[in-house]
Amino acid sequence: MRDSTIVGSVKVPTSSDITSGIVAALNEIRAHAAGAERVDAVMIGTTHFTNAVVERRDLSPVAAIRIGLPASRSLPPFCDWPEDLVQAVRRAIFMLEGGHEYDGRPIVPFDAAGMGRVAREIRDRGITSAGITSIFSPLTDACERAAAGILREVCPDIDITMSHALGRIGLLERENATLLNASLVNLARRTTRAFMAAIDASRLKAPLFLTQNDGTIARAAAAETVPVFSFASGPTNSMRGAAFLSGLADALVVDVGGTTTDIGRLVRGFPAEATTIVKVGGVRTLFRMPDLISIGLGGGSIVDMATGRVGPRSVGYRLTREALAFGGNCVTATDIAVAAGRVEIGRQNRVRALDPSLVAWCGNRIREMLEDQVDRMKPDARPIPLVAVGGAAFLVPDAMPAVSEVLRVPHAAVANAVGAAIAQVSGEIDRIFSGVGRDAALSRAAELAQQRAIEAGADPRTLTVVEVDDLPIAYLPGDARRVRVRVVGEAR
Repeated sequence: MRDSTIVGSVKVPTSSDITSGIVAALNEIRAHAAGAERVDAVMIGTTHFTNAVVERRDLSPVAAIRIGLPASRSLPPFCDWPEDLVQAVRRAIFMLEGGHEYDGRPIVPFDAAGMGRVAREIRDRGITSAGITSIFSPLTDACERAAAGILREVCPDIDITMSHALGRIGLLERENATLLNASLVNLARRTTRAFMAAIDASRLKAPLFLTQNDGTIARAAAAETVPVFSFASGPTNSMRGAAFLSGLADALVVDVGGTTTDIGRLVRGFPAEATTIVKVGGVRTLFRMPDLISIGLGGGSIVDMATGRVGPRSVGYRLTREALAFGGNCVTATDIAVAAGRVEIGRQNRVRALDPSLVAWCGNRIREMLEDQVDRMKPDARPIPLVAVGGAAFLVPDAMPAVSEVLRVPHAAVANAVGAAIAQVSGEIDRIFSGVGRDAALSRAAELAQQRAIEAGADPRTLTVVEVDDLPIAYLPGDARRVRVRVVGEAR
């Protein structure tokens, strides 16, 4: 990207390791795109962290520290996790007195002496990552910061995640997100270093940014401390790219990849945010996540020749080796599209032997799968435009019920990369203020959001407030209100 112009694009297959695919893409874009010799920044979206949770791999054992006794004793940390994930992540649980009421009053004084004993036990047991959660810490983070300070004095090299940095009020869901994050920080650090090695191998001198699940980016050093903010960043990038390529700020987006299809909704050019519980790897969480529906349908989805079932199993990045149209022996959704004349890729003579009735059946099944989920994502019954993107966007039918039009845009296959390239840096605060008045609460929230954006790599001179939610809480004293402020700015 140069200003608002796409200088060039390439699409290379996913690699089995972290770096080689990135090196190949960087080298190819520099070789074939005019003006690409000057690279100001590299933005990368990754599914590494989501995959690690789903596949139960590369996760660090975590010490869970909850501050809230005598309340919350009956539901300890990890109480609602799948057992196999508990075995991979839970190393120790510590529960201490402290925390605050909903109106900001302390429940009981924070047990600093007890935290000292906990810190020494964590050190002696060799635990390298901890998640700290205090009751209603989005209102006041004093207990979490005090606990983190004591822990760092005893264990200076430990990775610490504090729940107030992830937002949202609900205790268990916020704690779950905190513990997931704590289990991923070491993986995030290693992944970021691998990305940097790939950039160095391409002889580029440019800062690295990782994409976030709110449609923005953050410098790698900041992003690697909150890897859960990269969950679902791939489809988020595609949605932002779809908004840019189509010029639409409000629309449905269907992003069809090799294995899955993600369906979301644009609101003012950004993905609509989920307002309910979101499960990640079977764990209930409540923090910023795009509102998405994902199904096991993609260009690499395997077709069961006996039943005509399409997906959810997929050949994935092996499509160009295993799909029938590319000389392989596996019938995929791409082969069905080639046989139906929807796309010209691979070798068409390789799919001529497919039974026309099977091709028609599978084509109808793909249409039904997409139409059902698009209907679920629509906000109301009114027709709305739909933008089809992704490497297998050819699977999306040209017309759908209650969709005003299906748009196919230039560079649709690389909408994900376009979304990353145009992304700005954001900072967000979601907190309850009490006893300070509305104007002071809004001002303080804006300051905190701007501070987070600057820490993530934003140029302070370009910061703009883009969202303000101000919700008075009538049943609490002191003019209490929940304030959510989001700012964005250009990367520096």
